[in-house]
Amino acid sequence: MPRQNKGRQKIEMKRITNESNLLVAFSKRYAGHFKKASELCTLCGVEMAIIIFSPTKKVFSFGHPYVQSVLDHFLEQSHPSRSRSRAYQLVQHYRNSNIQELNMHLTNLLGQLEAEKKTSEELKKIRNVRQEDCWWDAPLEILRVEELEILKDAILELKKNSERQVERLIGNRWLTLQQ
Repeated sequence: MPRQNKGRQKIEMKRITNESNLLVAFSKRYAGHFKKASELCTLCGVEMAIIIFSPTKKVFSFGHPYVQSVLDHFLEQSHPSRSRSRAYQLVQHYRNSNIQELNMHLTNLLGQLEAEKKTSEELKKIRNVRQEDCWWDAPLEILRVEELEILKDAILELKKNSERQVERLIGNRWLTLQQ
């Protein structure tokens, strides 16, 4: 029986030029690298740190036991000053990018909190004004006897008016049906 498809084929290793395809490939593959690194740490008991800068300049990291301890351990080793300096620059960039991202997030959240506080204050003011102007919206338990009497009369008047309106509508319908 002949095969209907070609199966898995080897992909030529070259840079992806289409930006959309590049972002999709990155989002599908970076987690796989972290998974492999995790397996290597578990199987061999090694310490490892991976820092990946995405095409959109976001930072992704994996570390066992954690990124900072591995980087500190790496920096403590005796390396030529040039490579140590480069590694130190990478670590500083990683720290700064995380701090910068967290600061931006914090600033956004603080702005939202301030906006919510202002909204809350405005709503409290509106509620207080409404309670003063519309005493009949207050809970019945806190109304005085005079206010309850006025409210009762207003409700009875509303009942009479609605009964008249219903009678008028029924009368109009009756006239319409007779014609």
